[in-house]
Amino acid sequence: MSKKNKPVVEQELVNLEEKVASLVTVVEQLMKENRSLRAQQENLTMERAGLLEKHDQVRNRVDAIVTRLKSLESGI
Repeated sequence: MSKKNKPVVEQELVNLEEKVASLVTVVEQLMKENRSLRAQQENLTMERAGLLEKHDQVRNRVDAIVTRLKSLESGI
């Protein structure tokens, strides 16, 4: 390799190192965001399950009230 090409190759290596460092930073940020989104998804899934359970409980109570009202109507 000639002396003339050596600085060009060294500069290309420096540029490549900078790009790799930048990509590593982006990957780390994406991994952090991914963990955060997975935790958020898990929390929302648990919240949804709780809301569905409450919905079922309310529906059962309303059905029981309607049944009682119907029995009172037929008893009158």
